[in-house]
Order: sequence, then structure tokens, then C-alpha cells
Amino acid sequence: MAPSLCAICKIGRAYIKRPKNHAKLCKECFIRVFEDEIHHTITSSKLFYPGEKVAIGASGGKDSTVLASVLKTLNERHGYGLDLVLLSIDEGITGYRDDSLKTVMNNAVQYDMPLKIVGYKELYDWTMDEVVQTIGKKGNCTYCGVFRRQALDRGAKMLGIKHVVTGHNADDVAETVMMNLLRADLSRLSRSTSIVTGDDRSEVKRSKPLKYSYEKEIVLYAFHKKLEYFSTECIYSPEAFRGSARSLIKQLEKVRPSAILDIVRSGEDMARLVPGESPSSCACKGQKVTSAAPAEDDIGGCGSTNGRTPGGEMAAMDKQLRENEEYAELEVDVAKAISKPKQAEKDTEKVLPIRSGTGPSKGGRQVLGQCKRCGYMSSQEICQACTLLEGLNKNRPQIQI
Repeated sequence: MAPSLCAICKIGRAYIKRPKNHAKLCKECFIRVFEDEIHHTITSSKLFYPGEKVAIGASGGKDSTVLASVLKTLNERHGYGLDLVLLSIDEGITGYRDDSLKTVMNNAVQYDMPLKIVGYKELYDWTMDEVVQTIGKKGNCTYCGVFRRQALDRGAKMLGIKHVVTGHNADDVAETVMMNLLRADLSRLSRSTSIVTGDDRSEVKRSKPLKYSYEKEIVLYAFHKKLEYFSTECIYSPEAFRGSARSLIKQLEKVRPSAILDIVRSGEDMARLVPGESPSSCACKGQKVTSAAPAEDDIGGCGSTNGRTPGGEMAAMDKQLRENEEYAELEVDVAKAISKPKQAEKDTEKVLPIRSGTGPSKGGRQVLGQCKRCGYMSSQEICQACTLLEGLNKNRPQIQI
């Protein structure tokens, strides 16, 4: 059987079968398409402005390494005019983070980018090794996640940077959507699916340029570009709830390759149900997402694949039916049809809260302020990190003098 030719250039031999849509491509076309899709996501979402100083959250893993490489390439190719800096967090995990930081230092030299390293010990007087020794492995990812998010913001503030980009990919977003669905946490689902988090009220804005990039394609890109990255998994992560969501999604992907992007799109559609939240998907060419099929020349930078629509069909259909006057006579006012309860019955009625992972819905958006203890931006008087630290410090072993 003759070797397959690249589906794009029709000249080179196809060496790569894209996990996203099973298109067979040569190495050069795959690299170019991968970069063009990320460029499309960046420009359609208007993630950057010329002259902006941007910190890349660098862990030394495949995602952040590819993100740094792609941003450097696109910045030079398309003239973004960005000032790129690597920002790495040292959680204090012996045998994991200390080794990965060596890779980050090498990347800083290879990409000619400044590097800033901020440690948990420096910020919180705790390392993750010490946290695990105190609380055990169960639930330690909650501590690390809260500390890491705050550490990124604090590190950016030290550098005078107001925009941090992270290497979260489509698989990560799909896992988060699945986790929040299992927890029935709609409000957190809205925040987690957004390509940009933080606004004018926030000190630091975060964005995910790789939001629609498959993890497998990120690995393929790193391999064919011969990028240096650290591949060892965190020694504490197997206990995390995220691992269960990841296993479930991988099983779905075997049956339906587009399952990852389908979950991401479904999460975006459900996030629109949260009152007061802005659209969480990128606005391609400045237009709102409709139920129209993507154009043939659409490179799919926002996760579209051939033969599928970008979502929102049910909402569009519902709107059309409501606006159609032919159905007006068939509508029944349920409120008028049901007899009003007596006053005695009304007094004994109980209002049931909406099921949510964060408790009863209070309505309205949270007001962003500052933590009274550390000054970090928070919607509560005491931020999550300080609350967790308070519990840790109470359980810290006292040194006998």
C-alpha cells in the first residue's frame, strides 16, 4: 500500500494522525497548523495588546514548555510586541519540583527569557512536603492549588506584571468541567471554562492560550520540535479527584475523539446559564457564537472540528419557538392555572435552595476586596490561603528548646 500523503500540502508523506480530528499530516504541516490554531485563539479572543508584559507560568512540564515556545514563535512571526517572562513556582516537593526547575532554567536560556522563581517557603513558610507530613496525602491538592494560584499572582506582582498565561489545555478544561458537574457546582464551572479570568477589578489577569489544544497534540508538537521538558508526574497527584475525571474522559475519547472538545463546549454553554457571567468561549472574528456550521477554511483554533457546530443549538431553537406567534395560543399561564394556597399553608411553605456545590445560591456577583491578613485580593474577609494556613499552623509540631 502506498504511503498516505499529507491532507494539507498533498506533497509530503503523512507521519501524524491528529487526535483532534484524525487528519493525516506531515510534520511541517502539523507544526504550522498547531501554531496557527493557537494564533487564531489568541487573536479572536484578543488576549494581548502590543507592548504588554506577560508572565508565562512555567513548571517545566510539556504544557508550559510548549506554551513558551509557541508564544515566542508567534510573537516574532506576527509581531505581537509582547515582553515575555517565565514565572515558576517552587512548591517544595523533593524529587519532583527541584528536578523540574532545572528544566525551566534551561528553557529560560534556550528561549532567551528572564526567569523568576517564587517558593511556597518564601510566601507561606511551608513546603508541600511539610504540608503532606502534617495532613497526609488525602486533600493535599486542595492546599497546593490554592497556594499556587495565589503564588502566581504574587510573583507577577513582584515583577510588575498584570497578565499571566498558563498551560491549561483542552484536556484540563474538560476534566474541570466534569469535576464541577459531579460536584453540582455551576458557579465554579463558569469560571473554569473561561479563556480569561480576572477583569478590571483584579490585580492580575490570567488566560489560557492552549485552551482548545489536545494534550496528545501538545506532546506531538514538543516531540517534533525537540523541546526539552520534564515528564515526571507529581508524587502526590495520584490521590487527587481530578485523576478519576481524567480516566473517565480518556475512556470517552477512545469511543469519540471529539469528546474532549464536546465537553469543553458543553461546559461553555452551561456556563452561560450563570446570571451575570460573560461568555466563556472566544469570540471568533468578533462575532457571537451561533448555530451555523463553521466555514470550510476555518482552521478550528477555537476547537471546532469538521462536521460539527460550535454549540448553542438548543438555546437558539428555544428562542425561535418563543418568538413564533403561531405557538402563542397553545401557551398556558401555569401561575394562573394553579390555585393560590391559603394563608395558613403559605406560612408553612419552605423555600428549597438550588442544589449547588457551594451551598444555597445567594444571587448576584461576589464583591472583590482584600484579605485582612495578607492583603491578597479576595471576596471574603480572610482569603482561602490564610484560612488553610491557620489550620496548618495550629497543627505544626512545636520545637522544644
